[in-house]
Amino acid sequence: MDRKQWVIPDIHGHINTLRALIEQQIQPSKHDWLYFLGDYIDRGPDPKSVVDYLMHLQEEEYNVRFLKGNHEDYLLRLYNNERIPRKFLGIPLGDELKKEWYKYGGKNTLASFKTNDVKKIPEKYIQWFQSLETYIELDSFILVHAGINFLANDPMTDTHSMMWIQEFTVKPEKIGGKRIIHGHVPVSLEFINMVINSAAFGFIDLDNGIYVNDKEGFGNMVALELNSMQLAVQANADIE
Repeated sequence: MDRKQWVIPDIHGHINTLRALIEQQIQPSKHDWLYFLGDYIDRGPDPKSVVDYLMHLQEEEYNVRFLKGNHEDYLLRLYNNERIPRKFLGIPLGDELKKEWYKYGGKNTLASFKTNDVKKIPEKYIQWFQSLETYIELDSFILVHAGINFLANDPMTDTHSMMWIQEFTVKPEKIGGKRIIHGHVPVSLEFINMVINSAAFGFIDLDNGIYVNDKEGFGNMVALELNSMQLAVQANADIE
């Protein structure tokens, strides 16, 4: 029996879409692997339910691994700042970070936890966010949330870039000739299919921008099966 390996990028609080993708399309067995590329929270309608669902997969002993995205990094940085308030010239250092996080969907996450204070998110969720990995290395692929900084002498030491980088040029010799699979920057379905089917690209960006509802070719949640390079595409099931 072949062990399937599915890679799922940015979810952003879209619980109904995630459930449809996994339960109706992927239908994984406990023999298969599910790799998640981060950004489980923010932007969408129900980030807490997404995290609950992913934690449930763990509890049910599915083979799962989870990366940390920049949105989880936002939350943890703000959580740490709020717990130990620091000021510069009398101004709380967390204020700008909070404004930035709110701008990119942080309020949705707090609302789903029924609080307006990041410190009141239950500890089990904070611990889960803290446990997330920064990269996953497989036989032929390296999975990261955003990308890799190839300007570094050892790209695998720059874990901040793995969550945040926007643009990079792949240098295969620095990563053992492996191909990078990432999310973070939304691209069209046409582009996703093109890079999957062309070995000329040293990367595959799987983020189709689940929250992008006003642009043709965007707004789906996808999953890539690494053995067959089959792409599953799930339309947004959270739009009211």
